[in-house]
Amino acid sequence: MDGPRPLSHYQARAARRRRCSKHRKHREIFSVSTSDRKYFKIDFSPRRGINPNAISHPTLKDHWVIVGQLDDHPVEASVWFAELVCTATLKGGVLSCIDSPLVLSIGKTLGGGNCTGDIGYFNFAVGPHDARIFYGPTGPFAIYGALSQYTCLGLWIQDFRILTDWPFEFFDPELFRNPTEIQRPGGEYSIFEKNYFVFWDKDENIYAHYDISPKRVFAQMSKDGSVGPNLAPQAAANDDACMARHMPKLAPSERIHQATNSISITLCKRADPTCKPDDSNTFVLAIFQVKKGYDGHAVYEPYVMLFQQQPPFAIHGISTKPFWISGRGKPGEWKTPEENKTLDQTQMFYITSVSWKQAGLGYYGYIDDVLFVLFGIEDNDGGGIDVIAGDLLADMGLCATP
Repeated sequence: MDGPRPLSHYQARAARRRRCSKHRKHREIFSVSTSDRKYFKIDFSPRRGINPNAISHPTLKDHWVIVGQLDDHPVEASVWFAELVCTATLKGGVLSCIDSPLVLSIGKTLGGGNCTGDIGYFNFAVGPHDARIFYGPTGPFAIYGALSQYTCLGLWIQDFRILTDWPFEFFDPELFRNPTEIQRPGGEYSIFEKNYFVFWDKDENIYAHYDISPKRVFAQMSKDGSVGPNLAPQAAANDDACMARHMPKLAPSERIHQATNSISITLCKRADPTCKPDDSNTFVLAIFQVKKGYDGHAVYEPYVMLFQQQPPFAIHGISTKPFWISGRGKPGEWKTPEENKTLDQTQMFYITSVSWKQAGLGYYGYIDDVLFVLFGIEDNDGGGIDVIAGDLLADMGLCATP
């Protein structure tokens, strides 16, 4: 009886990589376009923008629409917040505006007057906070923080095509044409609401996802921002068991934050003619992160979650280790932007956006398509990385795995 065949050179190298990765705390991801495979910077010159987002341009190939929070205020003690927007290209390892950025035309929301006591000064704030732009099945949308009708600060959604220069398209005039506050099921609000994302089921019904931890909270949403009951209990039996196995274990001071918008991903290759999207292989993807603090310096570790695109929207899988963006500073390798000090901590990368890099994909993609993952750096800068979607899912712990 013949013994096992010897491994080829490539099989042996892949096996070594798998063995080594088991002992690493992170899964490193690499750029498919930069010469050194590290992340690229994002440049809003002549202004400075942080916490960037990007979607593919609706008509121009290899162009993207990027948005970031304005971070250079010439007026001292300004209460004016704004989002920068421009069309950008990726050249020389930098995603940069091809013209001077404009201010995203987000108007005043209907909220105000609900910030009391020590936070009463928030009532004087003008403009949006930390906008997220993303494609849904029918077009692009923006979610941003602003004064709330129900609490101090809430989250609002609006059709992105209303806010910036966009080619003519037919769209539903009742679907978030005006700023629409996303309500919470049961009317239970924190003082500052943040980090929601929306997702769509396979029939293109829209839902709002509020929390992942300690318990999921999500609900179906109407065009006026009102929502139905919390649907998470319907998936709780699966989700509780899956999260107990695969969610990162937290120290008492650590917290889990939802980080990005959602996209839909089919877990087979677009290049495979036998790959057909269905309920068994197509899921909603979102990124969350664990916030840790060390001597006043925050560090975020990002993970991926997949869940069903049809009721009960049960979790399908969770990253078993955080991903590490190539080029992120390790302890002692980087300096703080203000004091120019070297810290014995990892550099703070805060994930803000995930989108399909290729024009025309919108909400839907496959495991061999390329993603844009964007992030803020130390509350002072922004960057991004273009990565094959499958590389981001390399360490998924599946809920159904015994």
